Amino acid sequence: MTRPLALPWRQVWHWLTTHDRGLMALRRAGRTAIVMPAMFALGDKVFKNPELATFAAFGSFAMLLLVDFGGTMRDRLRAQASLVVVGAIFVTVATLASRNHWLAAVAMGVVGFGVLFIGVVSSVLAGATTALLLSFILPVSLSAKPAAIPDRLEGWALASAAAMVAITVLWPAPAYDPLRAKAAATSRALAARLHSEVAYLMAAKQGKEFAAHSDAVIAADQAVNELHRLFLATPYRPTGLSTSARAVIRLVDQLNWLSVVLFEGRKPKQGRPVNKPACAAKKAAAAVLDLGADLLENPHGSTQALESALADLRTALAALERNASSELPSLPAETDSVAAMAEDHVDEVIDALDPSFRTQELSFLVSLIGRNIDEAARAEQRTFIGRLLGRSPVPSLPGAALPGTLSAAHERALAHFDPHSVWLRNSVRGAVGLALAVLVAELSGVQHSFWVVLGTLSVLRSSALNTGQNVLRAVVGTTVGVAVGSALLVPIGSDTNLLWFLLPLAILVAGVAPAAISFAAGQAGFTVVLVILFNIIQPIGWKVGLLRIEDIVLGCAVSLVVGLLFWPRGAAAALSKAMAEAYGDSARYLAASVDFAVLQCDSTAPRNGSKGNGANGISSADAAAQQAVRAAAAARRMDDTFRNYLAERGSKALPLAEVTRLVTGVAGLRLAADAVRDLWDRDDHAFDDRAEARIELLRHAETVRDWYDDLAESLDGHGAVPAAQARDEDSDVRLVRAVERDLRDEDGQATATAVRMIWTGDHLDAVRRLERILVQSALVATDRTAGRPPRRVLAEAR
Repeated sequence: MTRPLALPWRQVWHWLTTHDRGLMALRRAGRTAIVMPAMFALGDKVFKNPELATFAAFGSFAMLLLVDFGGTMRDRLRAQASLVVVGAIFVTVATLASRNHWLAAVAMGVVGFGVLFIGVVSSVLAGATTALLLSFILPVSLSAKPAAIPDRLEGWALASAAAMVAITVLWPAPAYDPLRAKAAATSRALAARLHSEVAYLMAAKQGKEFAAHSDAVIAADQAVNELHRLFLATPYRPTGLSTSARAVIRLVDQLNWLSVVLFEGRKPKQGRPVNKPACAAKKAAAAVLDLGADLLENPHGSTQALESALADLRTALAALERNASSELPSLPAETDSVAAMAEDHVDEVIDALDPSFRTQELSFLVSLIGRNIDEAARAEQRTFIGRLLGRSPVPSLPGAALPGTLSAAHERALAHFDPHSVWLRNSVRGAVGLALAVLVAELSGVQHSFWVVLGTLSVLRSSALNTGQNVLRAVVGTTVGVAVGSALLVPIGSDTNLLWFLLPLAILVAGVAPAAISFAAGQAGFTVVLVILFNIIQPIGWKVGLLRIEDIVLGCAVSLVVGLLFWPRGAAAALSKAMAEAYGDSARYLAASVDFAVLQCDSTAPRNGSKGNGANGISSADAAAQQAVRAAAAARRMDDTFRNYLAERGSKALPLAEVTRLVTGVAGLRLAADAVRDLWDRDDHAFDDRAEARIELLRHAETVRDWYDDLAESLDGHGAVPAAQARDEDSDVRLVRAVERDLRDEDGQATATAVRMIWTGDHLDAVRRLERILVQSALVATDRTAGRPPRRVLAEAR
């Protein structure tokens, strides 16, 4: 008899779990529904202080519903305590500024910009943005004398204490980092792919190893795609300022590009023997990935096994380089003519080094991954004092150290002090909108001025179009909320006891509605909560709802005006600009890295006119390091713009798949530059006999850089998308000829430097091969921006 009644609840639960992944919104709403009415009742009925009751209620709302810190319970409590302290400061400052309309507006603008912009430093700060803003909006909108500060702080403190208890004991979220867990799974999948590839090669590419390798490739690709989707699932980079979080976030690009490198690997020619040193290096790389996954899952475990595996990988890589030198074919008869060198011999040299280069390329990436995981684990194992002071863990591996917390914060913030930064633009837009809303609300004399400011905050987005859409949703949602609230008040009348009963239910619905239903539904639910709340304080019936409609329309109008005046085109227009800057700076970084490769740290060596070199007495190493910082800053701005673009409501002006491919290409360009620098950091030979090879590599780097500069110009709307470059066979001949003549020892044996020279050229060639992928995406993106039908590349470069 009870099944027909139980069935709807099952359907509701299924719908809720489908729309509220992990029940995150339900968890926040449930806590708030318990704590907020309790704090409001304590202030209103026990302390009989309306000021205290208001700040206790809205403080609970801000600290429980508008923010949900992740990480371990210790990390959450620490973040919550920081929110409490900053919020108390904001309450005090806002109250002092609230008596003067102009001072209140200026203070709101300054604080608003600071809170909105500081989110670029850390996802923890970004997630607390709305809660921090509310702690300032409420007191600055409710004008009061300084004598009201103690009551307001008591209400805030009451809410803070209750919030700390609530997140600890009321349905606490599990200490689970989905990004770390997915990175570990992806690392294992890529390790399995490498293991299967070695088994496949050693078995002469036949038998059951073929099927196992195919399955491993599919599983690895799926794992990488899932990791990338998870990484892009939030409108800000999902990482904090902690060393561990920063180390883990670097793994995403590295694991993604490792998958690309494995995919791009050329198949060995038929009949060529298996390169056993390359297979040994791949097995060592797979061991690093497996042990790294173990340490990601258990960061408090020992790092010794991973350190040993990385040492084994370095040993295998050194053996690979020695073998590559011995594998180079013998030099044909001496000739000074480039054209006279047999094309077969050039192909033979390149084919002989290709398997070792592919292995060197992936070994470099795996070494980066291993060092990052080691750094993350050592950061987790710091003492409490070390964490508190933000001390960087002592690295056990070369190149593993990340900058300290303050340095990282400064670097991230500085990267966005750029006129093209969408984060900077949104911060300015939001600050101006909030300041104008405070001023308009105060000068117009509306009864509940903070509703005007909340309305502005709710609907202001990154473009005028999206702001206009949210204005409509906000007004519709508020109107529906007023209708529902009025329908409740008509039969209830002045019975506040029943309103106390309905308040927790209204808060629960209002907390779940935005995530599970829509923005408009959330506005409706919040309106019902306010109607009930203010009728408990001062029963005036359904008229309070009409006041909210009036105030929200005013706030929406402010948002719309600001959205139209400040960069109205939004993230879609800024994304092409951000990608152009990222490609331009990354290409210059690659050219500077090649300059470092061929000149090392000798600032007096001739530079052959390369535009990617150091200048004004700066060594090539310092020039490359400076370009690396610029490229990283541009990549951060592009990443944040891309996330902002994904978070915008409505149809996308640019095709998501093509844009994602272009964004990923920047990471490949930067990692190629990193690989070139890493390759030559280990070299200590003299350069006196490398003139010809230097010139050829610099020429190749300049050609590649110029192509990516042209691509950047086309993405920015200046010029056509360049066609992908075909392989320069003459360049290969010239480089091999230079190596053959200048870089063999007295016995005619190629040196390790010769191998590195050719590998540097291979890194440049890998970036050139990337062009054919980027051209199609750039054509589609630029055609969509210009309103043309998308074109297709009919012929691709080899």
